[in-house]
Amino acid sequence: MTRDHMHPTIERVLRNIEKVMIGKRNVAELSIIALLAEGHVLLEDVPGVGKTMMVRALAKSVGANFRRIQFTPDLLPSDVTGVSIYNPKEMEFQFMPGPIMGNIILADEINRTSPKTQSALLEGMEESSVTIDGITHHLEKPFFVMATQNPIEYEGTYPLPEAQLDRFLLKMKMGYPEMAEEMEVLNRAQKGKPIDELKPVIGLAELRDLQEQIKDVYVDDTIKRYIVDLASQTRTHASVYLGVSPRGSIALMKAAQAYAFMFGRDYVLPDDIQHLAPAVFAHRIILKSEAKFEGITAEEVVDRVFARVPVPVQRLVK
Repeated sequence: MTRDHMHPTIERVLRNIEKVMIGKRNVAELSIIALLAEGHVLLEDVPGVGKTMMVRALAKSVGANFRRIQFTPDLLPSDVTGVSIYNPKEMEFQFMPGPIMGNIILADEINRTSPKTQSALLEGMEESSVTIDGITHHLEKPFFVMATQNPIEYEGTYPLPEAQLDRFLLKMKMGYPEMAEEMEVLNRAQKGKPIDELKPVIGLAELRDLQEQIKDVYVDDTIKRYIVDLASQTRTHASVYLGVSPRGSIALMKAAQAYAFMFGRDYVLPDDIQHLAPAVFAHRIILKSEAKFEGITAEEVVDRVFARVPVPVQRLVK
């Protein structure tokens, strides 16, 4: 597997994003994987490293209807989903859609708002619909949420419960740029705002077609067994209070299908699983208190689990 064989359409999207995002190709790739797999992404990092810019660039690149929700402590669930308002002229209630009614949603600083408002967004992520006043409103496809959050040690935050973290296909960090990359950021910012000049390179119809093609990527039973074995090992690890759920196993399989497709293959390899598992599994693992006290991280647990589980060695093709 080499990057020379990347799917040409996906390569166009990545190069378009790189007109705005410098040195963040891995983050862009993972974001596209989640979008193709019809999952959602949680970006956690300090302010100012480009989390918002990443999702805006992705939305513009695929010609999506982009909506932004700025989460604050006083935000209400109806501010997210929408509300029914009585129209005296028509003598009936009319539904006023909220910002969740879009294709690509930026849920900015999701841990700044109350759990009740967080749940309004997460319900839509899980069900692809929202229920308001007893009426179900289906969300348009593609529907993709990229939520950002600042680390929980910052004051005034509401950490997402573990059950809600499980609804994100991937969790990742942006990280600070290298010195040369940050110099280039300054050079581009001096001339204007590159995001304002970004144009779509594919349309929503083409994106939906790619999402359907992902489902045909072959996953051999030995790969499925590998995923299940890895998930099972997280549940019995001495440092883990609660391991990866079956939803996490499904998420890893779907992400691997998207990753294989990205690099021009119609079958999944063990390498795909190993590459993606930290981003898919780590935020689904709840450590025991004593493990946290010892400084053990969920990422370290994933690494140790990989060391225990034998890797399928046969070449996996249909």
